[in-house]
Amino acid sequence: MSFLPLVYHSHYSIPFPAGHRFPMQKFALLEEELRRAGVLTDNNLFSPSPMSLTTLMRAHDPEYVQNFVRGRMSDKAMREIGLPWSDWLVERTLRAVSGTLLTADLALEYGIAVHLAGGTHHAHKDYGTGFCIFNDQAVAAIHLIESGKAKKVLVLDCDVHQGDGTAAMCASYDVIETVSWHCEENYPAVKQAAGINIQIPKGAGNAEYLAILKADIPRLLDKINPDFIFYDAGVDVHKDDRLGFLNLTDEGICQRDQYVINECRKRNLPLACVIGGGYDKDQAKVAWRHSILHKAAFSYLTLKS
Repeated sequence: MSFLPLVYHSHYSIPFPAGHRFPMQKFALLEEELRRAGVLTDNNLFSPSPMSLTTLMRAHDPEYVQNFVRGRMSDKAMREIGLPWSDWLVERTLRAVSGTLLTADLALEYGIAVHLAGGTHHAHKDYGTGFCIFNDQAVAAIHLIESGKAKKVLVLDCDVHQGDGTAAMCASYDVIETVSWHCEENYPAVKQAAGINIQIPKGAGNAEYLAILKADIPRLLDKINPDFIFYDAGVDVHKDDRLGFLNLTDEGICQRDQYVINECRKRNLPLACVIGGGYDKDQAKVAWRHSILHKAAFSYLTLKS
Protein backbone atom coordinates (compact mmCIF):
# COMPACT_ATOMS: atom_id res chain seq x y z
CA MET A 1 0.00 0.00 0.00
CA SER A 2 1.28 3.45 -0.87
CA PHE A 3 2.13 5.88 1.91
CA LEU A 4 -0.07 8.92 2.74
CA PRO A 5 1.65 11.50 4.96
CA LEU A 6 -0.74 13.42 7.21
CA VAL A 7 0.25 16.57 9.13
CA TYR A 8 -1.22 17.44 12.53
CA HIS A 9 -0.31 19.02 15.87
CA SER A 10 -2.26 18.79 19.12
CA HIS A 11 -2.10 22.58 19.46
CA TYR A 12 -4.37 23.08 16.44
CA SER A 13 -7.38 22.94 18.79
CA ILE A 14 -6.87 25.38 21.65
CA PRO A 15 -8.89 26.61 24.65
CA PHE A 16 -11.58 28.80 23.11
CA PRO A 17 -14.76 30.66 24.12
CA ALA A 18 -17.81 28.39 24.16
CA GLY A 19 -20.36 29.13 21.46
CA HIS A 20 -17.92 31.00 19.17
CA ARG A 21 -18.79 30.69 15.47
CA PHE A 22 -15.34 29.38 14.60
CA PRO A 23 -15.27 25.60 15.27
CA MET A 24 -11.89 25.47 17.02
CA GLN A 25 -12.30 21.89 18.24
CA LYS A 26 -12.82 20.49 14.73
CA PHE A 27 -9.09 19.83 14.27
CA ALA A 28 -8.85 17.51 17.27
CA LEU A 29 -12.13 15.85 16.28
CA LEU A 30 -10.79 15.36 12.75
CA GLU A 31 -7.70 13.64 14.11
CA GLU A 32 -9.92 11.33 16.18
CA GLU A 33 -12.11 10.48 13.18
CA LEU A 34 -9.14 9.68 10.95
CA ARG A 35 -7.65 7.40 13.60
CA ARG A 36 -11.00 5.60 13.96
CA ALA A 37 -11.12 5.15 10.19
CA GLY A 38 -7.58 3.77 10.08
CA VAL A 39 -6.42 6.56 7.77
CA LEU A 40 -4.16 8.15 10.40
CA THR A 41 -1.71 6.15 12.49
CA ASP A 42 1.46 6.97 14.35
CA ASN A 43 3.36 5.72 11.30
CA ASN A 44 2.05 8.35 8.85
CA LEU A 45 1.64 11.24 11.30
CA PHE A 46 4.01 14.19 10.87
CA SER A 47 4.11 17.06 13.35
CA PRO A 48 5.26 20.57 12.32
CA SER A 49 8.09 22.38 14.03
CA PRO A 50 7.64 25.96 15.29
CA MET A 51 7.21 28.45 12.46
CA SER A 52 10.20 30.40 11.21
CA LEU A 53 9.24 34.07 11.52
CA THR A 54 11.85 34.88 8.88
CA THR A 55 10.04 32.67 6.37
CA LEU A 56 6.68 34.10 7.45
CA MET A 57 7.89 37.67 6.99
CA ARG A 58 9.02 36.99 3.43
CA ALA A 59 5.34 36.79 2.56
CA HIS A 60 3.67 38.91 5.26
CA ASP A 61 4.46 42.44 6.39
CA PRO A 62 7.04 42.19 9.22
CA GLU A 63 5.31 44.82 11.35
CA TYR A 64 1.99 42.99 11.06
CA VAL A 65 3.64 39.70 12.03
CA GLN A 66 5.37 41.25 15.04
CA ASN A 67 2.23 43.04 16.22
CA PHE A 68 0.25 39.83 16.19
CA VAL A 69 2.92 37.69 17.83
CA ARG A 70 3.54 40.27 20.58
CA GLY A 71 -0.14 40.97 21.26
CA ARG A 72 -0.06 44.52 19.92
CA MET A 73 -3.00 44.23 17.53
CA SER A 74 -5.72 46.84 17.85
CA ASP A 75 -9.17 45.81 18.99
CA LYS A 76 -10.49 46.80 15.57
CA ALA A 77 -7.96 44.59 13.77
CA MET A 78 -8.84 41.59 15.94
CA ARG A 79 -12.57 42.18 15.41
CA GLU A 80 -11.94 42.09 11.66
CA ILE A 81 -10.18 38.76 12.08
CA GLY A 82 -13.02 37.52 14.26
CA LEU A 83 -10.91 35.57 16.78
CA PRO A 84 -9.95 36.56 20.36
CA TRP A 85 -6.20 37.11 20.75
CA SER A 86 -4.32 34.91 23.20
CA ASP A 87 -0.91 33.32 23.56
CA TRP A 88 -2.62 30.06 22.59
CA LEU A 89 -3.93 31.65 19.38
CA VAL A 90 -0.41 32.79 18.47
CA GLU A 91 0.96 29.28 19.01
CA ARG A 92 -1.75 27.49 16.99
CA THR A 93 -1.66 30.06 14.18
CA LEU A 94 2.10 29.81 13.69
CA ARG A 95 2.07 26.03 14.09
CA ALA A 96 -0.64 25.63 11.43
CA VAL A 97 1.28 27.72 8.88
CA SER A 98 4.35 25.63 9.62
CA GLY A 99 2.14 22.60 9.05
CA THR A 100 1.30 23.66 5.52
CA LEU A 101 4.99 24.20 4.78
CA LEU A 102 5.65 20.67 6.06
CA THR A 103 2.76 19.33 3.97
CA ALA A 104 4.34 20.88 0.88
CA ASP A 105 7.71 19.28 1.61
CA LEU A 106 6.04 15.90 2.14
CA ALA A 107 4.13 16.26 -1.12
CA LEU A 108 7.43 16.82 -2.92
CA GLU A 109 8.78 13.65 -1.34
CA TYR A 110 5.75 11.36 -1.57
CA GLY A 111 3.62 12.89 -4.34
CA ILE A 112 0.67 13.77 -2.11
CA ALA A 113 0.31 14.91 1.49
CA VAL A 114 -2.70 16.16 3.45
CA HIS A 115 -2.85 18.66 6.31
CA LEU A 116 -5.43 18.43 9.10
CA ALA A 117 -5.64 22.23 9.09
CA GLY A 118 -4.77 25.12 6.74
CA GLY A 119 -6.61 27.06 4.10
CA THR A 120 -6.59 30.49 5.76
CA HIS A 121 -7.12 32.14 2.41
CA HIS A 122 -8.63 35.47 3.50
CA ALA A 123 -5.45 36.72 5.18
CA HIS A 124 -3.69 39.49 3.28
CA LYS A 125 -0.11 40.69 3.40
CA ASP A 126 -0.60 43.17 6.24
CA TYR A 127 -3.96 42.33 7.79
CA GLY A 128 -6.21 39.43 8.66
CA THR A 129 -9.92 38.93 8.15
CA GLY A 130 -12.57 36.22 8.06
CA PHE A 131 -10.99 34.02 10.78
CA CYS A 132 -7.67 34.14 8.88
CA ILE A 133 -4.52 35.68 10.37
CA PHE A 134 -1.66 34.45 8.17
CA ASN A 135 -2.16 32.96 4.71
CA ASP A 136 -0.60 29.50 4.92
CA GLN A 137 -0.89 28.65 1.22
CA ALA A 138 0.57 31.97 0.08
CA VAL A 139 3.43 31.67 2.59
CA ALA A 140 4.17 28.13 1.45
CA ALA A 141 3.86 28.91 -2.27
CA ILE A 142 6.23 31.87 -1.99
CA HIS A 143 8.66 29.77 0.05
CA LEU A 144 8.65 27.00 -2.57
CA ILE A 145 9.48 29.50 -5.32
CA GLU A 146 12.11 31.46 -3.41
CA SER A 147 13.82 28.31 -2.13
CA GLY A 148 13.94 26.81 -5.63
CA LYS A 149 11.84 23.78 -4.65
CA ALA A 150 9.27 24.62 -7.34
CA LYS A 151 9.28 26.69 -10.50
CA LYS A 152 5.53 27.11 -11.10
CA VAL A 153 2.95 26.79 -8.33
CA LEU A 154 -0.80 26.51 -8.79
CA VAL A 155 -3.35 27.01 -5.99
CA LEU A 156 -6.71 25.31 -6.56
CA ASP A 157 -9.19 26.78 -4.08
CA CYS A 158 -12.58 25.06 -3.78
CA ASP A 159 -13.67 26.70 -0.53
CA VAL A 160 -17.14 28.26 -0.85
CA HIS A 161 -15.62 31.70 -0.22
CA GLN A 162 -13.24 33.41 -2.62
CA GLY A 163 -9.54 32.94 -1.87
CA ASP A 164 -9.09 36.69 -2.00
CA GLY A 165 -6.07 36.97 0.26
CA THR A 166 -4.17 34.22 -1.53
CA ALA A 167 -4.80 35.84 -4.91
CA ALA A 168 -3.72 39.26 -3.66
CA MET A 169 -0.55 38.01 -1.94
CA CYS A 170 0.54 35.96 -4.96
CA ALA A 171 -0.40 38.51 -7.64
CA SER A 172 3.13 39.90 -7.95
CA TYR A 173 4.58 36.44 -8.65
CA ASP A 174 4.27 35.43 -12.30
CA VAL A 175 5.16 31.87 -11.30
CA ILE A 176 2.30 31.48 -8.79
CA GLU A 177 -1.23 31.17 -10.20
CA THR A 178 -4.37 31.06 -8.09
CA VAL A 179 -7.75 29.67 -9.12
CA SER A 180 -10.80 30.15 -6.93
CA TRP A 181 -14.15 28.42 -7.42
CA HIS A 182 -16.52 30.20 -5.06
CA CYS A 183 -20.18 31.02 -4.54
CA GLU A 184 -20.94 34.25 -6.37
CA GLU A 185 -23.10 35.55 -3.48
CA ASN A 186 -20.91 35.04 -0.44
CA TYR A 187 -18.06 36.49 1.60
CA PRO A 188 -16.12 38.64 0.86
CA ALA A 189 -18.58 41.26 -0.34
CA VAL A 190 -15.89 42.90 -2.50
CA LYS A 191 -14.18 40.22 -4.56
CA GLN A 192 -10.48 40.20 -5.45
CA ALA A 193 -9.78 40.77 -9.14
CA ALA A 194 -6.38 39.05 -9.14
CA GLY A 195 -6.03 35.42 -10.11
CA ILE A 196 -8.53 33.26 -11.98
CA ASN A 197 -12.00 33.50 -10.45
CA ILE A 198 -14.83 31.13 -11.33
CA GLN A 199 -18.19 31.87 -9.79
CA ILE A 200 -20.53 29.09 -8.70
CA PRO A 201 -24.26 29.99 -8.77
CA LYS A 202 -25.93 30.25 -5.37
CA GLY A 203 -27.73 27.04 -4.52
CA ALA A 204 -25.75 24.84 -6.91
CA GLY A 205 -25.86 21.15 -6.05
CA ASN A 206 -23.60 18.21 -6.82
CA ALA A 207 -24.24 17.90 -10.55
CA GLU A 208 -23.96 21.59 -11.42
CA TYR A 209 -20.89 22.13 -9.22
CA LEU A 210 -19.01 19.10 -10.52
CA ALA A 211 -19.82 19.96 -14.12
CA ILE A 212 -18.21 23.38 -13.68
CA LEU A 213 -15.17 21.89 -11.98
CA LYS A 214 -14.68 19.20 -14.62
CA ALA A 215 -14.96 21.76 -17.41
CA ASP A 216 -12.17 23.84 -15.86
CA ILE A 217 -9.57 21.68 -14.12
CA PRO A 218 -8.04 19.64 -16.98
CA ARG A 219 -7.86 22.74 -19.18
CA LEU A 220 -6.24 24.85 -16.46
CA LEU A 221 -3.75 22.17 -15.43
CA ASP A 222 -2.59 21.74 -19.00
CA LYS A 223 -2.52 25.46 -19.78
CA ILE A 224 -0.76 26.63 -16.62
CA ASN A 225 1.51 23.56 -16.51
CA PRO A 226 2.60 23.86 -12.86
CA ASP A 227 5.13 21.66 -11.13
CA PHE A 228 3.43 21.93 -7.72
CA ILE A 229 -0.21 22.24 -6.58
CA PHE A 230 -1.96 23.32 -3.40
CA TYR A 231 -5.57 22.21 -3.02
CA ASP A 232 -7.92 23.97 -0.60
CA ALA A 233 -10.75 21.48 -0.03
CA GLY A 234 -13.14 23.64 1.99
CA VAL A 235 -16.30 21.79 3.03
CA ASP A 236 -18.36 24.94 3.48
CA VAL A 237 -19.84 24.03 0.09
CA HIS A 238 -21.97 21.52 2.03
CA LYS A 239 -25.74 21.99 2.03
CA ASP A 240 -25.84 22.15 5.83
CA ASP A 241 -22.93 24.58 6.31
CA ARG A 242 -23.70 27.64 8.45
CA LEU A 243 -21.80 30.08 6.21
CA GLY A 244 -22.11 28.62 2.72
CA PHE A 245 -24.83 29.02 0.10
CA LEU A 246 -24.26 25.86 -1.95
CA ASN A 247 -25.97 22.47 -1.73
CA LEU A 248 -23.35 19.75 -2.05
CA THR A 249 -23.82 16.51 -0.15
CA ASP A 250 -21.15 14.34 1.45
CA GLU A 251 -21.08 12.32 -1.76
CA GLY A 252 -20.66 15.46 -3.87
CA ILE A 253 -17.70 16.59 -1.77
CA CYS A 254 -16.18 13.12 -2.04
CA GLN A 255 -16.54 13.13 -5.82
CA ARG A 256 -14.97 16.62 -5.97
CA ASP A 257 -11.97 15.59 -3.88
CA GLN A 258 -11.47 12.33 -5.76
CA TYR A 259 -11.60 14.19 -9.07
CA VAL A 260 -9.09 16.88 -8.09
CA ILE A 261 -6.68 14.33 -6.62
CA ASN A 262 -6.91 12.09 -9.67
CA GLU A 263 -6.43 14.90 -12.20
CA CYS A 264 -3.36 16.23 -10.39
CA ARG A 265 -1.73 12.91 -9.63
CA LYS A 266 -2.25 11.35 -13.06
CA ARG A 267 -0.07 14.22 -14.31
CA ASN A 268 2.48 13.34 -11.60
CA LEU A 269 2.08 16.74 -9.97
CA PRO A 270 3.01 16.99 -6.26
CA LEU A 271 -0.19 17.82 -4.38
CA ALA A 272 -0.42 19.43 -0.93
CA CYS A 273 -3.98 19.46 0.43
CA VAL A 274 -5.42 21.69 3.19
CA ILE A 275 -8.88 21.50 4.73
CA GLY A 276 -10.21 25.05 4.34
CA GLY A 277 -13.49 26.17 5.86
CA GLY A 278 -16.40 24.30 7.35
CA TYR A 279 -18.97 25.54 9.87
CA ASP A 280 -21.65 23.80 11.90
CA LYS A 281 -22.88 24.08 15.49
CA ASP A 282 -22.08 20.37 15.76
CA GLN A 283 -18.30 20.40 15.38
CA ALA A 284 -18.16 16.62 15.01
CA LYS A 285 -20.18 16.95 11.80
CA VAL A 286 -17.69 19.48 10.45
CA ALA A 287 -14.78 17.22 11.35
CA TRP A 288 -16.43 14.30 9.56
CA ARG A 289 -16.94 16.40 6.42
CA HIS A 290 -13.28 17.41 6.48
CA SER A 291 -12.29 13.75 6.82
CA ILE A 292 -13.74 13.11 3.36
CA LEU A 293 -10.60 14.67 1.84
CA HIS A 294 -8.16 12.47 3.75
CA LYS A 295 -10.24 9.36 3.10
CA ALA A 296 -10.37 10.21 -0.62
CA ALA A 297 -6.58 10.55 -0.74
CA PHE A 298 -6.17 7.30 1.19
CA SER A 299 -8.58 5.47 -1.15
CA TYR A 300 -6.78 6.84 -4.20
CA LEU A 301 -3.44 5.50 -3.01
CA THR A 302 -4.96 2.19 -1.97
CA LEU A 303 -6.43 1.68 -5.44
CA LYS A 304 -3.12 2.64 -7.08
CA SER A 305 -1.03 0.28 -4.96
